[in-house]
Amino acid sequence: MSILPIALVQMAFLVPDLEQGCGALNRAYGWGPFLGGSEGVLADHTYRGQPAEPIRIRGVFVQTGDINVEVIEVVSEYPSAFHEMLRADGQPVLHHCATFAADYEGMRGHLVATGYPVVSEFGFGGHRICYVDTRPLLGYMTEIYPDLPIIRAMYAETVEGTKAPPGDRGIRPFTVTQ
Repeated sequence: MSILPIALVQMAFLVPDLEQGCGALNRAYGWGPFLGGSEGVLADHTYRGQPAEPIRIRGVFVQTGDINVEVIEVVSEYPSAFHEMLRADGQPVLHHCATFAADYEGMRGHLVATGYPVVSEFGFGGHRICYVDTRPLLGYMTEIYPDLPIIRAMYAETVEGTKAPPGDRGIRPFTVTQ
């Protein structure tokens, strides 16, 4: 059995500036339009097993084939899984790949038992998401989140939003709400 018996649904890049990062990905791959862009707060934060300050980010989604791509600008300065991978030279970096988990606790527990610790875990609406430190194996973290209708709706809107007009580098707000 593989260490990570999962299907990846997303890859996420950290960028120093959201608009510039979207522009670079648009120039490189023709990706766009991007959906999201507003600032969000990842609350109920646990960092390396200890209660921690909430983390503020700005992020967008874009679709390429079957993979959702997230682009993230970290706004706050508090320690987190994001901060551990920000590059000193300000260059973009592949931060994580993500998967849906039908059994969040089971998948999380499996990865921890296999030797990959949880770096940051956040709570929202009675659910948890986490970033597991799979860097020794892959060079990036793995995000686990529950298979929730709101997340699926954001993914579906991203697929539709990327269809017309394809290649637009603009950032459009999500219409999906919690």
